[in-house]
Amino acid sequence: MQGTVGELGEFGLIRELTARLPMTPVVELGPGDDAAVVKAPDGRVVATTDVLIEGRHFRRDWSTAYDVGRKCAAQNLADIAAMGAVPTALLLGLVAPADLPTTWATELMDGLRDECQVAGATVVGGDVVRGDTITLAITALGDLQGRRPVVRSGAQVGDVVAVTGWLGWSAAGLTVLQRGFRSPRAFVEAHRRPEPPYHAGPAASDLGATAMVDVSDGLVADLGHVARASGVDIDLRAADFDVPAQMADIGQAVGVDPLVWVLSGGEDHAIVATFPKSVGLPARWRQIGEVVRPARAGRGGVVTVDGAPWDRTAGWDHFAEQ
Repeated sequence: MQGTVGELGEFGLIRELTARLPMTPVVELGPGDDAAVVKAPDGRVVATTDVLIEGRHFRRDWSTAYDVGRKCAAQNLADIAAMGAVPTALLLGLVAPADLPTTWATELMDGLRDECQVAGATVVGGDVVRGDTITLAITALGDLQGRRPVVRSGAQVGDVVAVTGWLGWSAAGLTVLQRGFRSPRAFVEAHRRPEPPYHAGPAASDLGATAMVDVSDGLVADLGHVARASGVDIDLRAADFDVPAQMADIGQAVGVDPLVWVLSGGEDHAIVATFPKSVGLPARWRQIGEVVRPARAGRGGVVTVDGAPWDRTAGWDHFAEQ
């Protein structure tokens, strides 16, 4: 499709975007009315939202519109899964300059649609407005299917800490891109299109997970949320992390300890959870630490590595100088 979104117009753009969307059985009413209608058999709706801004969260010279769609869907759907819920629906708020090529917007929607299909969800609506900078506001919905939500405040002393999914791959890929390269491709693609283990979230709830979070800002940072919310200290074991040989090679080439990517790099959207020691974890889960003690009074929970504070980059903070 040729032309710009300005030439196509608001309602023409909406028609082009919504025409690309399939519906799922959970959707009673999709795009086209004032609001969508999505079934919530459980009687509760799990909801989350994120905002992504061009230049801050993605760059068009690094990622295609399709990549951006896959990534922004993934990071929201992963939040749903990390609550122990099954993703059902996603809404998009798109702010776009009038001169944005229409193909960029339609390829973005293709990425959103395809990532939703991986998770079993679909895009059910949203809004488009004109603005100077491409901005994406994503809202994802999910259904607990009778499960209890797995929150950050449930970790107990003696629980094991386990993770499933990639760690450090996106950060390594970002480092490669920042240095002007496009390979090793596997790591660059991990940054462009993360692959959250969506099904692991509900499965962890069924196994008896006491607390859970997806790794969006960095493992130490995200487990820090769990530690503070639960009032416990968590200790991680460096030897239990898998650092692929190629990641180690990248680290050596750019002068970065790859463990920093594993412990502090975000945007892989792996899922990390705490479980009672009695739980037999499937092979996809790797034990990486333990909830070791109650937090000291007045200090809040902390995360250590091999018993020592992690004094390197803790993880992503939108208001820090990064």
